[in-house]
Amino acid sequence: MPLTSQARPGPRRRSLLASLAGAALLTGCTDDGDDGARGAPSLSQEKRLNARAARESADLLGQYDQALAALPGLAARLDPLRAEIERHVEAFGGAARPSALAPSASTPPVAEKDVLKALAAAERALSDRRMTALADTATPAEHARLLASVAAAGAGHAYLLAER
Repeated sequence: MPLTSQARPGPRRRSLLASLAGAALLTGCTDDGDDGARGAPSLSQEKRLNARAARESADLLGQYDQALAALPGLAARLDPLRAEIERHVEAFGGAARPSALAPSASTPPVAEKDVLKALAAAERALSDRRMTALADTATPAEHARLLASVAAAGAGHAYLLAER
């Protein structure tokens, strides 16, 4: 039986309009200006998320500064990790502050292993919080990509600090 080369008719206008309307409902499009969880996040929401992430990274940076002030001998090990965290602060739009801490005479001596353990725990906790934040469907895509990258770096830092 020979094959015919008849073209099939395309979708009818009514079925095309119905499928477009259904797709709009499935994607949660709204026309009321609400930038809630269904629609795209507002610019101010994204700025708040970035500001919080920058502040958390800056806090972690401060912990590294305190560790280096207490144990300057750890500089070779901590400086590369600290430099990455400084870049994380800047990537989230924050301003990294320079290390201005100096060891205090009233600061009791601390063991190197305790300092490294505390930094590893701080890195791990922040990485875990960031990974949890990725599950939030309202997280803007660009922020989520940066958050995932920084969370992975934090997990790597925690591993390196716990090593030995």
